[in-house]
Amino acid sequence: MKRVLNDLKPEAVFRHFEALTRIPRGSGNEKEVSDFLVNFAKELGLEVIQEECLNVIINKPATKGYENAPRVILQGHMDIVCAKREDLEFDFTKDSIPLVVDGDMIATEGTTLGADNGIAIAMTMAILEAKDIPHPPLTALFTVSEETGMDGVINLKPENISGDILINIDSEEEGTALSSCAGGVNNLVHLPIKWQDTDKSKSAYKVSIKGLLGGHSGMEINKNRGNAIKLLGRVLDAVNRNINVDIAYVSGGEKMNAIAKMADAVIVIDKEDEGKLESIINDYQSVFSNEFKTSDPNIRLYIDKIEKSNKVFSKDTKKSLISILRLIPNGVQTMSADIEGLVESSNNIGVLTTEENELIFSSAVRSSVKTLKEEINTRIQNICDFTGAKMKLVADYPEWEYKVDSSIRELMKDVYKDMYGKELKVDAIHAGLECGLLKEKVGDIDMISIGPNIYDVHTPNEHLSIFSTRRVFEFLCEVLKRIK
Repeated sequence: MKRVLNDLKPEAVFRHFEALTRIPRGSGNEKEVSDFLVNFAKELGLEVIQEECLNVIINKPATKGYENAPRVILQGHMDIVCAKREDLEFDFTKDSIPLVVDGDMIATEGTTLGADNGIAIAMTMAILEAKDIPHPPLTALFTVSEETGMDGVINLKPENISGDILINIDSEEEGTALSSCAGGVNNLVHLPIKWQDTDKSKSAYKVSIKGLLGGHSGMEINKNRGNAIKLLGRVLDAVNRNINVDIAYVSGGEKMNAIAKMADAVIVIDKEDEGKLESIINDYQSVFSNEFKTSDPNIRLYIDKIEKSNKVFSKDTKKSLISILRLIPNGVQTMSADIEGLVESSNNIGVLTTEENELIFSSAVRSSVKTLKEEINTRIQNICDFTGAKMKLVADYPEWEYKVDSSIRELMKDVYKDMYGKELKVDAIHAGLECGLLKEKVGDIDMISIGPNIYDVHTPNEHLSIFSTRRVFEFLCEVLKRIK
């Protein structure tokens, strides 16, 4: 296959990044990319460990003169969020990501790019194979399933890794170094379904909400983008208040940690109420177009007449479903009083599915304050108590607290000022990073997170700046050079 990124610099970084885009690596499907990284290390003659959970750890000795320098861990995750344009025929389990170069940007033809976090893997691979980059002793840590609950870090064996400094390369804004992040948990609400037979005299319709931008549920939760699952709840509530309606199916979203950009429901109504249904949908098209005219200008509601299913939810299940959709918290919950503009706590209902005997609502709860994360979960538990649902918390990970004294942070500030004549911004982030869990695994070592400019992460519009990637890579290399 002809290389698309062949002429881009740094050559090694983009060569490895393109190779990664040809390997399926959705969360939970990392065996092939894990084996790829193991073989890469073996070909270089480097010490490598592949853990049972498929984390890969590669050790490279210091270059001459750096033997006594602190050991640096370079860290990123292998997996990507698999989201695509609704009309695109694409299989993330076997297809190569279709790369496109457009000016300074690397993009795709309607899928996520996987720069989150493939660019970290590519940069680290370039450093591991380089013979002309001075550096201290290095450990490369490549983890799995970060996007769906940080399973890789949770299952990391502490005896397999040690270091003095950890540089996480999972940030998405050049010129900003992160020194703190939110903790989070996957909140799963299970609502049992009681079924009843469909009234054969009624007609069935599929109601769909499409055209929203979606986005990263941490980085973009403050942009007032519509959540299709929550909006579907508003529509179903309105229909239920005005029409004798049954519901046979609901679905929405793609990933727990992505803002839902699509949702649909199958409903059954009396034939004479078709005009009322169309009127309600048209009204909400106008309402949503007005409410989200800036953040989601392409939002669209659709009605399609379909064949009836044999079963619909019972009246009680329907009532509980609508109640959960209407009451479950979504979006920004609190803003930080200490850091201007920082989201302190939030919830994102990312996926809604109809299973054989239950409805499942999957949310990403985040907060930089542990008790506020607990508060959101308690509110959801109250909703469950009211509706007869059950709540389960999965993959709970801690916040990464700010470290007052950090030598790597001060070094990076100096290097950035020397190289670019600008001050390096030190910030916190509402999205979850693996640093909090890594502290539990490798100890209270000095940590920081950096990365190049990546835009519209977790969406089919994800794109990566070529120039920014080059600058961040050169910056990283200079930082390593100065750690002696």
